[in-house]
Amino acid sequence: MAEMKTPEGLVLRSWRPDDAPAVLRAFAPAGMSRQSARPVTTPAEALEWVADRERERAAGTGYAWAVVGEGEVLGCVTVGAVNRVHDTGWVSYWTAGPARGRGVAGAGVRALARWAFGDLGLFRLELGHRTNNPASCRVAGRAGFAVEGIERGKLRYGEERFDVERHARLASDSVNEG
Repeated sequence: MAEMKTPEGLVLRSWRPDDAPAVLRAFAPAGMSRQSARPVTTPAEALEWVADRERERAAGTGYAWAVVGEGEVLGCVTVGAVNRVHDTGWVSYWTAGPARGRGVAGAGVRALARWAFGDLGLFRLELGHRTNNPASCRVAGRAGFAVEGIERGKLRYGEERFDVERHARLASDSVNEG
């Protein structure tokens, strides 16, 4: 599927090389560096980030979607770590600074979940967020992901460790009806 529309009027589409400037802007804030496995600080690194998303999609291991509103890239939603034995995937998301607090991530994750349960045929989607990140927790809840528990000391940034709250949504959850 080339693109999906959300009821909120956003479009989810594959990442393209001409999105590299938007990716570079999105990763400019220091806190965003945790959203990528390697630095995204130059136009070449932004292009490589986009190419990585294309490679994951081609390999069937991850499906990243640019979330676009009024022609502008507002964020990203991804189902990665796709496991076909268990029909599971790991959901992640980010929004560019100006798009935060506008429901972009929640709308994108809801659309991603519908697609992952339908077209991709997954049964379980998981996500996690630092316990000190209430905005990510709100996105998970608004997207129909139930809290499953705390993973103590799971993430390390520099010398500091963070607890992570795990959420999941199943294809059989009532939130998927209708």
